[in-house]
Amino acid sequence: MRVSLHDCWRPLGSTDLQISPLGLGTVKLGRDQGVKYPDGFQIPDERSAANLLALARDLGINLLDTAPAYGVSEQRLGPLLRGQRHDWVLCSKVGEEFEQGRSHFDFSAAHTRYSVERSLRRLHTDYLDLVLVHSDGNDLAILQHEGVYAELARLRQAGLIRAFGFSGKTVEGGIAALADGDCAMVTYNLAEQGERAVLDHAAAQHKGILIKKALASGHLCRLPAEGDQPAAASKDPVRASFELIFAHQAVGSVIVGTINPQHLQDNVTCAVEVLAQQRR
Repeated sequence: MRVSLHDCWRPLGSTDLQISPLGLGTVKLGRDQGVKYPDGFQIPDERSAANLLALARDLGINLLDTAPAYGVSEQRLGPLLRGQRHDWVLCSKVGEEFEQGRSHFDFSAAHTRYSVERSLRRLHTDYLDLVLVHSDGNDLAILQHEGVYAELARLRQAGLIRAFGFSGKTVEGGIAALADGDCAMVTYNLAEQGERAVLDHAAAQHKGILIKKALASGHLCRLPAEGDQPAAASKDPVRASFELIFAHQAVGSVIVGTINPQHLQDNVTCAVEVLAQQRR
């Protein structure tokens, strides 16, 4: 019998969003330029993409992570998810645009509203479950001097989004973002644990955490684990990563960006086993 994450769904912080402990990242459905994966890949065709989404749903994954900066990811997901809207928690982003092979950023209130309304059209929906600010690394400056967070609060009040947060790159930014936001997306893996304080703060404040780069964009699957995790060197790196990440009570979901069906199934099997072990 195929394993499923459905029985492992949990709330995202204090929101009413129930999310699977693994979410599917969809950058590889829409963009193959300027990505940081160790190996090249081919963007899947429509049938392969549809099959991947069907497999994810069958495995109990309900969280989909996309963004305007992910090439044509949103445009492809809209038709692919037709008739399935209530099966998915849709997370998109604002702030970063990717055009002609390069990123540029706009955190103004006007662009924030434009971006959200465009995502709604692309995804064929009248609301987004979660919208994150796609930071350029200047986390505190964005939060303190740009209009993006105030506009996201207005969009939530208007019912166009259900929750919002911040995908940042600094501890200070992550903690500040949680003051008014519902969640933070942080990098946390066997090799990078510098943002651990954001997880700790989120747990204390009952805010949500999403984990990006849990496997260092695939690099941890190619190299032996090193550094502060000596016991992990003899383990499967995916299992060692999930054991580290799911041990923290703040973690709502880990975003995995695979387009390989077997890798996705293996990740779910591993996550189910790790979560079951930690409940004992």
